[in-house]
Amino acid sequence: MVETLAPELAPQLAEELGLTIPEYEKICEILERRPSLTELYMYSLMWSEHCSYKHSKTALRMFPTEGEYVLQGPGENAGVIGVGDGWAVAFKMESHNHPSAIEPYQGAATGVGGIIRDIFTMGARPIASLDSLRFGTLDKPRQRYLFEGSVAGIGGYGNCLGVPTVGGEVYFDEAYEGNCLINAMSIGLMREENLTLAVAAGPGNLVLLIGSTTGRDGIGGASVLASQEFDERAEDKRPSVQVGDPFEEKLLIEACLELLDQKLLVGLGDCGAAGLTSSASEMASRGGVGLDIDACKVPQREENMKPFEIMVSESQERMVAVVTPQNLDAAHAVCEKWGLRSTVIGTVTDTGRFVVREGETIVADMPAHSLASEAPVYHPDKERPAYLDEVQAFDPMSLEMPNDAAALTDTLLGILASPNIASRHWIWEQYDHQVMLNTVLLPGCDAAVLRIKGTKRAIAASSDCNGRYCYLDPYVGAQIALAEAARNVAATGGTPAAITDCLNFGNPEKPDVYWTFYEAVRGMADACKEWGIPVISGNVSFYNESFGQAIYPTPTVGLVGVLEDVDKHATCGFKQEGDVIILVGETYPELGGSEWLKLEHGKVLGKAPALDLSLERAVQQVVIKGIGLGYVQSAHDCSEGGVAVTLAESCLAGEIGAEVALDDDLHPVASLFSESQSRIVVSVAEEDAQAFVDLMLDADVPYSVIGTVGGASLTIENKICVSLEDMRDAYVPALENAVAGQLQAEELYEG
Repeated sequence: MVETLAPELAPQLAEELGLTIPEYEKICEILERRPSLTELYMYSLMWSEHCSYKHSKTALRMFPTEGEYVLQGPGENAGVIGVGDGWAVAFKMESHNHPSAIEPYQGAATGVGGIIRDIFTMGARPIASLDSLRFGTLDKPRQRYLFEGSVAGIGGYGNCLGVPTVGGEVYFDEAYEGNCLINAMSIGLMREENLTLAVAAGPGNLVLLIGSTTGRDGIGGASVLASQEFDERAEDKRPSVQVGDPFEEKLLIEACLELLDQKLLVGLGDCGAAGLTSSASEMASRGGVGLDIDACKVPQREENMKPFEIMVSESQERMVAVVTPQNLDAAHAVCEKWGLRSTVIGTVTDTGRFVVREGETIVADMPAHSLASEAPVYHPDKERPAYLDEVQAFDPMSLEMPNDAAALTDTLLGILASPNIASRHWIWEQYDHQVMLNTVLLPGCDAAVLRIKGTKRAIAASSDCNGRYCYLDPYVGAQIALAEAARNVAATGGTPAAITDCLNFGNPEKPDVYWTFYEAVRGMADACKEWGIPVISGNVSFYNESFGQAIYPTPTVGLVGVLEDVDKHATCGFKQEGDVIILVGETYPELGGSEWLKLEHGKVLGKAPALDLSLERAVQQVVIKGIGLGYVQSAHDCSEGGVAVTLAESCLAGEIGAEVALDDDLHPVASLFSESQSRIVVSVAEEDAQAFVDLMLDADVPYSVIGTVGGASLTIENKICVSLEDMRDAYVPALENAVAGQLQAEELYEG
């Protein structure tokens, strides 16, 4: 008989653990009694926002999840697509925002570790990571501390693990000052036949815990950190941040892949958020079976741990496997070969119940399905935020704007030096981006390109989102996030195949916040359906608020595309003197939410750039075709900073200048710095220019032949004249200088 909590204590503890009284009463109804201490902790984690998606499930059903490439959609640890010749790619993105805001190094490091475990759980070898980061402005010591610590954590974990970090993005804005965002994406490669699911099956089979010991680190991570707003007590939550060991994870990767290769496992799951409770209950629920686990058998690194601590600890580098008794010795042998602990902690049963014992004493006994799948589903109220009418009514073109070339040149140099635009070399030089020797296209251009060894095939990957656009219009802003990720992949020659997402928002219980979330999901879903790009995995991160102030809506998109021939890819740098420069797409006076408006006037106002889904798709397809036919020498997406920044970056990447004329009848500021969508700047050899123009005419895609490559400066007729050296001096050291400030961040930050 399970010892239940006292009637006067149970409801109070439930609320302290993040449950509502109606949720507590539903638990009592399921159990037909009051819960025990262990049961209440387990339910509080599994029914937390982070684990149950109780405020987002209904909206997420709008996403398309099936498509030409899809082998495994949402519902498993990661999504999987087929990329040809029997090869498959697993990928997923998740957040580790709240832990990183408390302890940036370990928060970011364990975010990387957790998402990588999701990948090899599927049977895939991790081959690449990307990161999408948001911080407050770098003029504040705490933001520099968070930024430096997070980048160091990502690099430290990935470098030790031997998985290259090949791409990503970072933005700095006051909206993220109280709540930074750390979104980690991982990609793995496998043969299709090795696809593995996290399912427990076969009554009488054994539950094997592989990897690190279990401690008190991370207890409450999913409920205490990831499902609540921040306030003045945030620092008190530091013990809830997990601590990672990348060397142990490297051993886990090799051991688990060998176990799967030898067909020794029935199922495999990762201990992530909610620890053993999550992995075990989800595996049991998917398989329609029960589990009987003895918490005392779990290897512990601390003394006198209670069963509830053992079951909800989020200690890292642990995997749960199901093995048959006949394969147990062989599984132990593989783990011992790799220097890993492997301990039988329980059995699979046919009861459908999740039983936890402390030796002979039962401390928890509940339906496994109720933990994993019976959390309440909410339908929050939606209310369009009042601020939208005001911000969208503002017309940036009404502002005073410079006309003369000297002022416009200074403006370009200022934008190039902006932390949101400047070179990210300070970040990616801390990462090993070439380990494994799969990386074809290095960081610094639009998307990463990774070869599939032994074939001509490759994949391209990008992560993108502009939170300012989503703040101004969440429906359109989310579509632009998808469009830019796809455009970045297309600029390398890759065909977009599928996406993962990380949807970062404030408190969903606030009607205006939930409206922005719903509209962003609706916008992204509509664009995915229009383009036939499915959502195969992802994560929702709510409660990204501090002191009641929410972040910008930030629905980050991680997109993977396919290249049939790795030799037919493009880079962003101009190549050779005399090449013809063509702007694919068209520029409009769209400065709402632009980097120019923020830098010159300190405003995030106006309408987000318009997005024509059909035009965007056509622009991408014609560029992909031009790259495949060998016409396109370079391709670079137009995004933040406008065409002037795109041209400058292509000059700097190719170490060669350009002479351009933008005959678009717009005000010079709009002509140069408008952030109109559906634009890519390409360069083609002179002898191929007409053939590429014919492609665009056939596709009915607007274009402008705007200039030629050559010289040692960027000259835009009547608007800009600046040397490569001056652009380089503005662009290259700016982020590093901003991070350094007057003193090192750790010397300034006082806690």
